[in-house]
Amino acid sequence: MPKLKFGAWIPTYAWSDDPGGAENVRRIAESIRKCEEHGIDVWVIDHLLSAPGLYGNAWLEPLSVLAYAAALTSKVKLATGILVLPVRHPVVLAKEISTLCHMSNNRYLFGVGPGWYAREYEVTGSRIEERGKRTDEIIEAVTLLLTRPNASYRGRFYQFTDVTIDPRPPKMPDIWVSGGSRIPDPHEHDVPLIARTVMDRIVKAGNWLSRCSGTQEWVKRDWGQLEEHARALGRDPRTLTFGHCNFTHLVETTNEAKALEESKAPFFRAMGAHRTWDHLQECYMAGSIDRINARIADLVGAGLQYLVLGPVTDDPKQIDLLAKRVMPNFA
Repeated sequence: MPKLKFGAWIPTYAWSDDPGGAENVRRIAESIRKCEEHGIDVWVIDHLLSAPGLYGNAWLEPLSVLAYAAALTSKVKLATGILVLPVRHPVVLAKEISTLCHMSNNRYLFGVGPGWYAREYEVTGSRIEERGKRTDEIIEAVTLLLTRPNASYRGRFYQFTDVTIDPRPPKMPDIWVSGGSRIPDPHEHDVPLIARTVMDRIVKAGNWLSRCSGTQEWVKRDWGQLEEHARALGRDPRTLTFGHCNFTHLVETTNEAKALEESKAPFFRAMGAHRTWDHLQECYMAGSIDRINARIADLVGAGLQYLVLGPVTDDPKQIDLLAKRVMPNFA
């Protein structure tokens, strides 16, 4: 079986039922150190606000957390998975990224997406209907700003003239684009298919981080459609990276029923109680470790090359279990 590269969404939850504080920071720091120890790339989630269509909590600000992670690590990659671009301004974002690249010895991966939660656009001065075009403009503008001095840009939403960002990284960070089919929420705009505009964005960037808010079969279906789309655009699909992100709770037992029972409360704490347990199991990697490994193997068989797993608790032991019980099966 081909070797699979691993990342972890570190547990930067802004828990709705816990004020956080020193213990929360200690657990985050320990999770980051364990990622460095086990060679697992550090990924962080971005939601400006608590997004109840999918989750029960918000998250800490991602670029600030990665700056913190840069000081605790020296080898692993540091990635936003994903950064919701339309709630940011490209010039400010370019400066933040250039600083993070400088402080981390250029280990940053620029994971991006348009987001989906309407309220986040409203409070930052845009609209959900603009998210795709704003995302494309920000990618273009940030790429200019990070790769050349005296950059100018004229888009529909963003314009600037003769802007130089210092220091610029020696090369543009790799861009990872999120997207894909999602089980529809009646209060949001996402649909159970992958849009052509999203496929255009993914093929151009070359790296895809498939969503976990659909089903396993939809992820594989989306990858097949992406391969076809790449061919139609004249790009060899073998040059694309198939990545996937998912939430999990690893339980040290081979008993499926016991593993599911122990996972239920942690999943509901992280995701909220507005979706059924059956729904959560369909989207996310719950159950025994054997079952989770089988699900990962199924994706690897479809072409998966990079997997980001996010524990639904902030217990750093989850990182150890990932390293000891999952990763060796795909080495």
